[in-house]
Amino acid sequence: MRAPSGYLLAARYRLMEPVGRGGMGTVWRAHDELLDRDVAVKEVRLPAVLDEELRAELCARTEREGRATAMVAHPSVITVFDVVTEDDRPWIVMELLRAKSLEQIIQEEGPLQPRLAAEIGRQILGALRAVHAKGILHRDVKPSNVLVTEDRAVLTDFGLAALEGDVSITQAGIVLGSAGYIAPERVLGAKASPAADLWSLGATLYTAVEGRGLHGRRTAAAALAALTTGEPIPMSKAGPLAPVLDALLRIDPATRLDSVRASLMLARVAAGGSAEEPLPPRKPSRPSRPSSVGAQTPFPRRPSHRGMHRAETTGPQVSVPSPRQERKPGEGVHRRRGESRPAPSTYVRFKATVIKLFLPRRFWPRELRKRG
Repeated sequence: MRAPSGYLLAARYRLMEPVGRGGMGTVWRAHDELLDRDVAVKEVRLPAVLDEELRAELCARTEREGRATAMVAHPSVITVFDVVTEDDRPWIVMELLRAKSLEQIIQEEGPLQPRLAAEIGRQILGALRAVHAKGILHRDVKPSNVLVTEDRAVLTDFGLAALEGDVSITQAGIVLGSAGYIAPERVLGAKASPAADLWSLGATLYTAVEGRGLHGRRTAAAALAALTTGEPIPMSKAGPLAPVLDALLRIDPATRLDSVRASLMLARVAAGGSAEEPLPPRKPSRPSRPSSVGAQTPFPRRPSHRGMHRAETTGPQVSVPSPRQERKPGEGVHRRRGESRPAPSTYVRFKATVIKLFLPRRFWPRELRKRG
């Protein structure tokens, strides 16, 4: 049963209005009455087929993994403030972003350009790598869970992060997630893994750049059946992003593109290049000095004339002129003997006389002590 508007959660979070709904719950705009700030609250709805013992176990796992997610500091990971268990279900309190979901952008503006989709994918992949390093799997990467602000893309809704990967879940025969974005191995009953999140990311980017779901299927089983036929994935608008999508959407997790390689390929496409080519050279921040001998190399090399006074050469020796350095004004210029000093001015002579009369010798300036 969905909570009503105005409901006070944990005697602290006042639910204001729903801002999003999905198969696994509702996202509310709420007000934190303790800290006087607006937050987002995800109301997680567990499947009705679960018994009481399994529901209690999943709530405890959600609390533990929600706290672990709160420790992930990454600009593309939604900030989790709190995890509350109330009314026999978990509630996740997160930061409230003024943004649109990737799903909304596709519906309102149409398919994204491959370069923009690659940049969004690069940032979301960075978020996945950060949570995977903490041992957390998202398990529900899809366009509606990717928020796009003016300056970044954020992966949100970790409501399913603790709801799978457990033996009891697998034995119950439940596959939690969104149809069309569940990895093939998960549909077949295998345990979730980081590779499954990468497949979901590939399906998300496919939808972003093509404007439609993978194979146009409405269920995960239908999409899996289409993939297992061996037919190539239709891509008409992916452009330079096609090799990345093809490698992320492979059925076998062992041959699927890993996160490091995927990050590099997405960065290349986002920079305007090809996924299989190196990144375009970066312009130097300061002009490089031209080399007088030989061509320039990316690392500094020892001048060719160094060490030649010790080497015995049989061929003709080439004399390399020593580089002339500009001398600064007054540097290295010594006074010759017999060169007369300039005569001090009247004021200087008067000051010297006063100093000699009223100050001990140890307080005299160095120049005056030298003159005596």
